[in-house]
Amino acid sequence: MLSRPLQPGDRAPSFALPAVNRNGEVGLEDYRGKAPVLVALFRGVHCPFCRRHIVQIATTRDKLQREGVETLVIVNTPAERARQYFQYRPTRVLLAADPNVATHQAFGLPKIGIVPNDTDPVTLQWPQRATLTQLLSAKLNPGNELPEPKSLPEASELLNRKDRFELTDVDQQMHAAHGTQVAGEFLIDAQGTVRWTFVEGAGGPLEIPNFPPSDDQILGAVQAMPR
Repeated sequence: MLSRPLQPGDRAPSFALPAVNRNGEVGLEDYRGKAPVLVALFRGVHCPFCRRHIVQIATTRDKLQREGVETLVIVNTPAERARQYFQYRPTRVLLAADPNVATHQAFGLPKIGIVPNDTDPVTLQWPQRATLTQLLSAKLNPGNELPEPKSLPEASELLNRKDRFELTDVDQQMHAAHGTQVAGEFLIDAQGTVRWTFVEGAGGPLEIPNFPPSDDQILGAVQAMPR
């Protein structure tokens, strides 16, 4: 795994993953020499925030298409489970499944390692190492759906209950293995070079609620991208 998320000017890694809402595989080579692509790497359907991000990015995708930019969302869910979920929650966004977060790692997105609260602060390095207290300091209220901002686990529980979403055994396995995986978005030009990035909580836990980026941020990056 990379020591940092990819930055503008870096080459994006090649990948090929099972497509969720079309046949076959999808990968970066599908876009090379043809069109820029926004690659959004989320956690799986077990994450209520990511489920909402996928709904939101469908609108973003339509705006990007008008600019000649494609959109690909990668979810940390096995393909069969993802197909089952999105059969009932269809989306216009092309989806790919990566249950092992190999692509997340190839793009340098870290997984937050939780350490005891009494860990020497000198050894802490967000987000590779963080205390539970640090992680719980983030308060979320996506779309103002909750009466007030809540911590990550509290908000997750309330949103799952609101959605009447019950985690399957597979969802629970993904959450246990990759529940602290960081999400991110990468704008890649047709030659395979990263031109813009947005990483969840890049500046610390208090920035977690600022993810995902707004459409204006993404469209601004598209318009600034060399063509």
